[in-house]
Amino acid sequence: MSSGSRSSRIQVLVAEQAARRGARVGVVDVCTAAVAALPVGGAGVSAMSRTATSHPLCSTDDISEQLEELQLTLGEGPCVDAFAHGSAVLTPDLLTGALQENWTVFADAALAAGARAVFALPLQMGAISPGVLDLYANVPTVLDTEELADALAFADLATLLLLDARIDGTRAPADAALAQRGLEDLGGYRAEIDQATGILTVQLAVGLDEAFVRLRAYAYTQERRLADVAADVVAHRLRFSPDAELGRPDDHT
Repeated sequence: MSSGSRSSRIQVLVAEQAARRGARVGVVDVCTAAVAALPVGGAGVSAMSRTATSHPLCSTDDISEQLEELQLTLGEGPCVDAFAHGSAVLTPDLLTGALQENWTVFADAALAAGARAVFALPLQMGAISPGVLDLYANVPTVLDTEELADALAFADLATLLLLDARIDGTRAPADAALAQRGLEDLGGYRAEIDQATGILTVQLAVGLDEAFVRLRAYAYTQERRLADVAADVVAHRLRFSPDAELGRPDDHT
């Protein structure tokens, strides 16, 4: 299956979940749709950062909620490792001896909570990672190639929803923008956000995290999509200054 058709199918599944809730598409719909489509019992998303306090955003059931809180409280587990290394951590069976050595407290606590397999997928867009999507099963489980590809597509959509949620006074549905753009454009979208963030590290003489905060803050205060602001930065229509107020650019050129 091509990445474009897979992404489109995943997007439809998530939009259907939002329609059932009668609400705009959110990361909770990604979690719910992932549980329905994959051989897992629950899912959760945690917002994570190297410079700020990490916190759970949503979970589909009590077990996934416990897993999110356990990992962030203990500072260990597949979610923590996935975020730290920027790669998926697939744990088909928590009873594996090596895992219990790596996660001395989490492994036993997760088993006691009712989880047996856990899969952690980092939410990534270039150098920016806003969090992790966690999936769990209550029996030993291996995701085959197609299932893993679907899980990664769910993580991609969760990333888009976290970073590109349209923020305006009318609370326009985020899925409207997603439907117009289509997830087949995700690669180019990621590249432009990453490129704009890199440009701001030079303009502002700051690290990637701070540059992204400035980019996101400006998009928020101007009620614009993050992708549109990034495009302006890359095209040199928008320039930021170290002396300007947070979230405000230097000038338009």
